[in-house]
Amino acid sequence: METILKPWPWYVSGPLISLVMILLLYFGKFFGMSSNLRTICSIGGGGKFVEFFRFDWKAQQWNLVVVIGTIIGGYLAVTYLSDGSVIDLNPNTVTDLAALNFANAGNSLLPPEIYSWEYVLSSKGLAILIGAGLMIGFGTRYAGGCTSGHAISGLSNLQIPSLIAVIGFFVGGLIMTHFLLPLIFG
Repeated sequence: METILKPWPWYVSGPLISLVMILLLYFGKFFGMSSNLRTICSIGGGGKFVEFFRFDWKAQQWNLVVVIGTIIGGYLAVTYLSDGSVIDLNPNTVTDLAALNFANAGNSLLPPEIYSWEYVLSSKGLAILIGAGLMIGFGTRYAGGCTSGHAISGLSNLQIPSLIAVIGFFVGGLIMTHFLLPLIFG
């Protein structure tokens, strides 16, 4: 007998995210993934070279547990809770991506047109990865956090800077989708 698993509906996963946020707020903690990069660099000795990495990283150990939990949770979800179905993309999105030379849009989580080793090791792929990494690194530092930190933690705390950052994230996503992706892949 085969069991068919379905993704958890929003009314289960949404309240679970809210519960985690309430617990973090209760204990005076703030959620965000980008702060873990600073912690990992500090643990690795980055403070010897850059002032930004000189801080008490041991006070952030709890946040590293969040990263480990995210990795384990992602693995468990894909391995044991996934039904193996393709991504449910809007047909218009599939058509738009096909026009940008994405052959099998929606058939995998990571399209090979961007994530295959052949593409990643090309000059175009390397330029995109390095450029994107620099922009994301600069952006998260300049904005004081990443999308998850601002959108989940910051908005939960009713912080105006987080609202402004989230609006900026969406505007940047729209610019990327409608102007830059066609330039890069068109």
